[in-house]
Amino acid sequence: MSTRRHTLQAWMFLAPALVLLAVFSFWPVAYGSFLAFTDYSLIRPTSFVGLDNFRYIFDNEMFVTGLKNSLLFLVMVPFVQIGAVALAVLVNNQLPGIRWFRAAFYVPVVTTVSVVGIMWGFMFHEQGTLNYVFMQLRLANAPIGWLTDDTLALFAVMFVTLWRGLGWYMVMYLAALQSIPADMQEAAMLDGANRWQQFWKITVPMLRPTIAVCTILSVLAALKAYQEVDVLTQGGPMNSTFTALYYAYDQGLKHLKLPRALAASLVVSSICIGIALVCLRYLKPKHR
Repeated sequence: MSTRRHTLQAWMFLAPALVLLAVFSFWPVAYGSFLAFTDYSLIRPTSFVGLDNFRYIFDNEMFVTGLKNSLLFLVMVPFVQIGAVALAVLVNNQLPGIRWFRAAFYVPVVTTVSVVGIMWGFMFHEQGTLNYVFMQLRLANAPIGWLTDDTLALFAVMFVTLWRGLGWYMVMYLAALQSIPADMQEAAMLDGANRWQQFWKITVPMLRPTIAVCTILSVLAALKAYQEVDVLTQGGPMNSTFTALYYAYDQGLKHLKLPRALAASLVVSSICIGIALVCLRYLKPKHR
């Protein structure tokens, strides 16, 4: 009886959160997934159309381009993770002013996307800071169209996304580094292991759970890239920075084609789930 009472109490404590999740997460996801297979409209009856919306978006050049660009965003994932680990190792040392250094890298995480977009818009402008520095260093003979050249714009947006996320993953890796028992490092030193051997034989294996989590989070963030695109380029120039999620926004909120937007979102969600499962399969921490 006592066990049943404790179980009931536990469910009672969980009930408010479960109700909120059901109303604002589970039901919208389920209903939105259903509407992706309909011709839903605010002014006419809804009917089931099967895979017609999916056929439409995959025959649409803008969505295919956006999906390719979303997958291309995955290129930055290794750079984010390697950079975050390197920064975490650096700021884990007790150096003068290291707290300010940590804060400086974390500031972009808490800075709103609109502010980031305005700042990097000035930086990337043809008369902006980057072009001035490049021309002063004789690295360019003419201003570079970072956001106006269709071959460079996507990589400029990817760089901003990397810059914003680096501090967040750095903090996660820093917490993981500080949780590694000091006696393991001391034992390795006594056995004659140098710093490089300590890093690969002790630090990296102990970081595997954090690496798995951060990799999955960065993969999902890359595939769901939207805010930086909306602020910096609005999908241009020539749709070169269109992403799959930005296509969903464009169809759903600009053109009010909600079923097509939901179909695009469902495709992106399916790819996210698939890649997350692969990451879990191959980055799963080994038994220690």
